[in-house]
Amino acid sequence: MIRVLDAETIGQIAAGEVIERPVSVVKELVENALDADATRIAVRARGGGLVEIEVADDGIGIAPDQVALALRRHATSKLDDAAALTRIDTLGFRGEGLASIAAVARVTLISRTVHADVATAVDAFGEEIGEARPLAGPLGTRVVVRDLFANVPVRREYLRSSGAEFGRIASWLATLALAYPHVGFSLEHDGKTAFTFAPGDDMAARLRHVFGMQSSTMVPVRSHERHAAVSGWVSSPGDDRPDRRNQILFVNGRLLRSTLVSGAWSAAYRTFAMVGRHPYGVLYLQVPPNELDPNVHPTKSDVRLRHGDRVVGAVKDAIVTALRRGAVERLERSISFAPSAHALGGATATAAWAESFLPDGDADAGGSALRVLAQVDRTFILATDGDAVVLIDQHAAHERIVFEQLAANARAHAAAEPLLIPYTFEVRPDEADKLDASLDALAAGGLQIEHFGERAYRVVATPARMVHAGRTRPFDVADFVTCLSDDVRGLDAEQRVWASLACHSVVVAGEQLAYPEMTALVERLVRCENPMNCPHGRPTIVRLEPEQIARLFKRV
Repeated sequence: MIRVLDAETIGQIAAGEVIERPVSVVKELVENALDADATRIAVRARGGGLVEIEVADDGIGIAPDQVALALRRHATSKLDDAAALTRIDTLGFRGEGLASIAAVARVTLISRTVHADVATAVDAFGEEIGEARPLAGPLGTRVVVRDLFANVPVRREYLRSSGAEFGRIASWLATLALAYPHVGFSLEHDGKTAFTFAPGDDMAARLRHVFGMQSSTMVPVRSHERHAAVSGWVSSPGDDRPDRRNQILFVNGRLLRSTLVSGAWSAAYRTFAMVGRHPYGVLYLQVPPNELDPNVHPTKSDVRLRHGDRVVGAVKDAIVTALRRGAVERLERSISFAPSAHALGGATATAAWAESFLPDGDADAGGSALRVLAQVDRTFILATDGDAVVLIDQHAAHERIVFEQLAANARAHAAAEPLLIPYTFEVRPDEADKLDASLDALAAGGLQIEHFGERAYRVVATPARMVHAGRTRPFDVADFVTCLSDDVRGLDAEQRVWASLACHSVVVAGEQLAYPEMTALVERLVRCENPMNCPHGRPTIVRLEPEQIARLFKRV
């Protein structure tokens, strides 16, 4: 038998989609406060929010004759008609929040506008909305929610401890505060203050609270494209996390938990982070309201973009630009990269070797305080600028240099250098398939390989101006082909090939380098777009500050 549900059941079903746990209540009330132009929002909770939640703000308030109406389902001041759904610029718009909370808890709504002498209070529970009554109160709105899910006890069974539920509230509110620096936020639990953020432009305290002390090294992002303005802060390369949970996204001020731009993070950090590790940070996207649809999820935690691909592209480009700029700044803080002429020993052969190694016109680079000291364990280049000790991974550094040279060759369609005697080799059947799929990418980078019989190939030309540290070394074709299938974060098919080629054609760990070779290798590294990481994301440079060295000697 089909029957029409009663109003109370309908209300609880609707509330179940919007109010999942105490943090859902805080979300609805705080977003209402932000829509009311609040500059200060205070959240107080007891018993993890199950006993009581109170949210008070100093916003514009609600007119006395509309306080009771605000508690009715689908009553809102943010929409006039269906056409307005195409240009929503507020966090709330459905008029379901307060009614959904009242369906599963006892609610007292107290509000006063600047034109009212006293506040107006209304109580609600379930489908019952009480009479409005005058009450002393400051400008703004205060909502008190008690006995959450008291009339839906089965919902309480799925909640965690009061401490865990409060932790969700604290995490969400601190994260939201990142997008509203002009608003002061405070949070209290069982009479104890959890945090207080003063309104202002200083984001340091908020970033530190959400991301920890490493927030001081985060890289600022700022870009403005036609379909999206992008700003925010992202983690410095090398400072990463084991998962994506700290990749925070706001779109038009709305905090989302969607994977909308997760691909942009991965693509932007290609070669800046190692496989299995993830960057973190907070990004703010501003898109025209008519190009965004927030009406796709009951909790408004996701949106649909009209030009999604373009927005994701804008995000990726903005992060890449910030990371490259940050890499240059980190490089300048780490070491100076222009050894003076006397540092090369002054020998004619050495000067000629360095000149062939460096780009045109770079061999006469000016003086510098940096001094290459020695090779450590035939793997690391030890240097100093007088202020700190610098270690450079010779393989990772050389790999980055060659990778970018291959990419530059492909962009410039540079001619390859033919070999006088082609190099011939054979591969196994499974290797032949991988190699065949990579021939075009290899040719784009300058390595031309031709078929020379069944599973036999020959190298007929090598990349032009390729840096090989001044020597010829054996090339392990089998290992190179095996590594073609390596999963390198964010690299496309061609770049994976170049990364593998670079890895197998450069200086390796355990290989002895002469002093001029080390110096010239460091010189060339600075001219890379990303001198701080190899194509696989490993760091190339580590700087040991005097404070770190002093700690090793127990001086501090």
